[in-house]
Amino acid sequence: MKTDIEKWLREEGKVFFEDIGIKKGQNILDFGCGAGHYTIPAAKVVGKNGRVYALDKDTEALNQLTQKAESEGLDNIVPICNQSKELEINLEDESIDVMLLYDILHYMESEKRRRVYENACRILKAGAILSVYPKHRRSDEPLWNLADMELEDVIGEIERAKFHLERKFQKKLIHNGNYDVGYILNFRKR
Repeated sequence: MKTDIEKWLREEGKVFFEDIGIKKGQNILDFGCGAGHYTIPAAKVVGKNGRVYALDKDTEALNQLTQKAESEGLDNIVPICNQSKELEINLEDESIDVMLLYDILHYMESEKRRRVYENACRILKAGAILSVYPKHRRSDEPLWNLADMELEDVIGEIERAKFHLERKFQKKLIHNGNYDVGYILNFRKR
């Protein structure tokens, strides 16, 4: 019997990312990618003509991701180790079609989140998507820097950073190795 992670990586993650708007040939940034539970299925969607930039500060997680990508025959993932406290994203201006901020915001204080949104605005193409899975808010297993924030607070924070909310919906996705139903927020650059 397949585990949730195996089902997600092999089948359901690809469908999930197609549903949120990722298409063949696009360039994606998975910010805070960890071991690649979102990176791998996104890479399957974009195909050989697309790229997924997998950014994380954890070299061991990036090594695990690289091994998984090789075992899946994926050569369109570009791991980026960034241990800078400034959270600079070293990608060209307007080079990314979709940026994922999935289950990562709770690790960052508000000023760091603001810098990430500024960088997102810089690297995203016109009409690009900033897709956010804001886990660990006050009403959703509160943790660390989002523990006092509700969903509307997260939306407001991102909208103040020159984005507008295009779509808010609940969807089943993987979280810490198991399925969860969470809110997905898709923003567009203003």
